[in-house]
Amino acid sequence: MSAEQTKMRILDAAFREFAEHGMAGARVDRIAKNAACNKNLIYVYFQSKESLFATVLDQHFTDLYAGLPFTPGDLPGLARRVFDYAQANPDTYRLLAWATLERTAALPPAREREHHRALPLIRAEQESGTIQTDAPPALILMAVMALATAWSPAFPFGATANPATDLSPGTIRDTIADMVARIVGHR
Repeated sequence: MSAEQTKMRILDAAFREFAEHGMAGARVDRIAKNAACNKNLIYVYFQSKESLFATVLDQHFTDLYAGLPFTPGDLPGLARRVFDYAQANPDTYRLLAWATLERTAALPPAREREHHRALPLIRAEQESGTIQTDAPPALILMAVMALATAWSPAFPFGATANPATDLSPGTIRDTIADMVARIVGHR
């Protein structure tokens, strides 16, 4: 088996472990067992559990952003796509929640790059009159992402199949998109 295949097995096992237990609760022994490799290889390839966590976090956010092209001219559509992604990939958001709660890793470089790329695009939409200008671009982006991910099974408002509500995923997604349209004043 090649070194790259082994690294991929380690990253897959680490993702599952970190999403389930967070950084503090994750065990390198379990990662090695689930990756079917020697524990020492994890340290050879990733130096530390913290470095492995940061690598897994960045890898999943790189994949997330690659699959969700940023469309500043259609933020309600972006909210719909992010909602669908969050529903289909709750472990990615659980991983981010662990990173935020434990403060064990810096924000993934992929997330930081995407934010730095998105903010001028939102500002340009504001300058063109497509998006209202009463909120800074960073707050607009935060509002879109917060609304779109709040109903992820990884977060407190939880899975959309909550029997206490009669809201279907489609109803929630469409309502969120409408809310985003009102927030940004899409014309």
